[in-house]
Amino acid sequence: MLKDLTEIEKKYGNPTSLKMFFPLDSKEFKNLTESMRDGRNSDITLFIFKEGKIIVIAKPWYREGLYRAPSGGWKPNESLEETALREAYEETGTIIKLKRYILRIEVTFSGVDKEVLWTSHIFTAQYLSGILQPIDKREIKEVNLLSLEELASLKPILLETGSGGLAYRAALTQKAIEEIKKL
Repeated sequence: MLKDLTEIEKKYGNPTSLKMFFPLDSKEFKNLTESMRDGRNSDITLFIFKEGKIIVIAKPWYREGLYRAPSGGWKPNESLEETALREAYEETGTIIKLKRYILRIEVTFSGVDKEVLWTSHIFTAQYLSGILQPIDKREIKEVNLLSLEELASLKPILLETGSGGLAYRAALTQKAIEEIKKL
């Protein structure tokens, strides 16, 4: 993984590094640790630009109008680039080109009596082709386009859910938008 990151940084730039901490309720913590059984401890989050807007996704349990940037677990047998391309296609139906590695966030998620370390690798990407529709319909119910301002305006909705995972996604999105505006 470290060799892959060195190559990725050479190709897409050195990201801003951050550390965060978020508590999860017992159900969220269990879901996270179960997702880590195959050795995953990282995700790739993508801010994919199409026609000046960002491609966003909604999970099946999200209330109407709630979206976030697509993301997915980095499998130990995949390169970071393979994960990014696979997740973009599965979640949005699109073919993309990675542009910039903008953020690396090491987040500690705490449960009742345990903690786990997770890393999010955040990239900007460019839409190349495809129809905006989820391929993995179990995981994603809808794909849409939002401006950066519209995406930023969803932070209160993410926070009012009471979900530690969505609070983390709100913070990640805010930091990513700050980095994108610097480009």
